[in-house]
Amino acid sequence: MKVIDIKKLDKVYNDSEVKVHAIQGIDLSFEEGEFTAIVGPSGSGKTTLLNMLGGLDRPTEGEIFIAETPVHELKGADLVDFRLRNIGFVFQAYNLVPVLTARENVEFIMQMQGIPAHKRFERTKELLTQVGLGDRIDSRPSKLSGGQQQRVAVARALASKPKFVLADEPTANLDSKSTENLLDIMEKLNKEEKITFIFSTHDQRVVKKARRVITIEDGKVLSDVKK
Repeated sequence: MKVIDIKKLDKVYNDSEVKVHAIQGIDLSFEEGEFTAIVGPSGSGKTTLLNMLGGLDRPTEGEIFIAETPVHELKGADLVDFRLRNIGFVFQAYNLVPVLTARENVEFIMQMQGIPAHKRFERTKELLTQVGLGDRIDSRPSKLSGGQQQRVAVARALASKPKFVLADEPTANLDSKSTENLLDIMEKLNKEEKITFIFSTHDQRVVKKARRVITIEDGKVLSDVKK
């Protein structure tokens, strides 16, 4: 089942008198349960594409449909609500709230959704156990390694039971062991819960795990290979 459909997508940034054409006429679709890596050199447009898929940036031209919803038309509270209920984000910098524990970081999204406290706790405990941190539920980010913080970020991304997860360079700050552990967890969740994962990455370890690799350069799709 198709979950994302992108049609003639363009993104132009105006920097003073210089126009930067970050994305140029991209047409793509993603099926439910994909494990896809978007690759390309720095400045190729892959992060811009991910940000537009997640509603963090708006296209200059073109259309983005997620579960048949025209995300490119959503604004304000409607866009925030759609992201909250459909999209999970994992960032290179983790973006955990430092004063909150692992449990509180994961629960935060569900609290915004209005989920009762006892259900939030059950879901959080389940997710942190799945990512191997069931015994660190009350630890703050400063007491966790980089790999552990990124696993908390993955649990947080999954807390809202999203249709898909966007991961922007999620392994960039991790050592080899942490990267392998994180990718194994994501792959397991992808296969068991049918969650669609889309990565923006330079990391060949991610590319090796991906079942589809889309190469972007100068804002255009150069190749789209399914393994």
